[in-house]
Amino acid sequence: MFSKKICHVRNLAIGGGNPVRVQTMYDSSIVDADIDSLVSRIGRLSAMGCDLIRFSYSSEDDALPFSMIAKRSVMPVVADIHFDYKLALSALEHGADKIRINPGNIGARWKTKEVVLAAKDKGRAIRIGLNSGSLPKNEKGLDKARLMVETALEYINDFESWGFENTVVSLKASDIDVTMDAARRFTSISDYPIHLGVTEAGSAIVSSVRSSWALGCLLSEHIGDTIRVSITGEIEDEVVAANEILRTQGLKKGGVRLVSCPRCGRHTFDSRRMVELLQPRLMALDDDITVAVMGCQVNGPGEAKDADYALTGIGRKAFLYAKGVLVKEVTIENAEDALFEAIENGRK
Repeated sequence: MFSKKICHVRNLAIGGGNPVRVQTMYDSSIVDADIDSLVSRIGRLSAMGCDLIRFSYSSEDDALPFSMIAKRSVMPVVADIHFDYKLALSALEHGADKIRINPGNIGARWKTKEVVLAAKDKGRAIRIGLNSGSLPKNEKGLDKARLMVETALEYINDFESWGFENTVVSLKASDIDVTMDAARRFTSISDYPIHLGVTEAGSAIVSSVRSSWALGCLLSEHIGDTIRVSITGEIEDEVVAANEILRTQGLKKGGVRLVSCPRCGRHTFDSRRMVELLQPRLMALDDDITVAVMGCQVNGPGEAKDADYALTGIGRKAFLYAKGVLVKEVTIENAEDALFEAIENGRK
């Protein structure tokens, strides 16, 4: 079942029956980044349904830009730390609401303790992040899932002995069966919140399929408190995919359902380009509506009748429907503005 313990990350509660949280990881170095643009992007991700964002924190060069981001971000920021415990301390000092560490690659136990005590002192959270490819020596000959679980429990025992419980655990593998087995084993014996994801999942299509299966199965068993769909591609797609998984599982209500035709030899209207244009803005809406984008005169009118709003394109023209009723003919250039104007009018 969903975890009983709660991890607090800034003003966000993870676990304990709270909504399943969506997160992503920034896809570039923040050194020399345009902070204004980056913060604006974080705002758009938040509007699309992202709850946390993680950044690589690989050297002290990250300290200044990270602190600027942490001060201005509308959502909690997480620092991803590997190998150097001093970087974890630096990230906490520079505003990280949460850090992700694998105590196994931090080194000596005293180094991990120093990081944990710093997080405790500042009221921050820690994710114990274990991947199947970065586990301690398997002296007992355990399968990977069991080794991940036992290792996580050892780290949790250490944290608790140091008086720290504001913890989330992730047990990830590129192998779906290992990921699912580890999550099931862990939640059967621990009340700590668990972060779900299939690591190194692949391209948008491959990752969405693999993640939908693994995360969907686990969520249907009431396992999982926060999720990420790891995609080799745009992080906006990660957020869209994660939220769609939650909606499909009935764990998230509202939001736009976007349907579009797959295109065929009849299409004279670039529905794919139109969907790519509309999707970020549509995903930022809380409206519980269906929007259809269709590329020809065969299925377009029928889909328009079933959708709250629809654009059916023929050549350079598009026809805007609201509640199945043709509103007006528009051009490709003004179709986006016309659609959002209709949605706004529909709220009145």
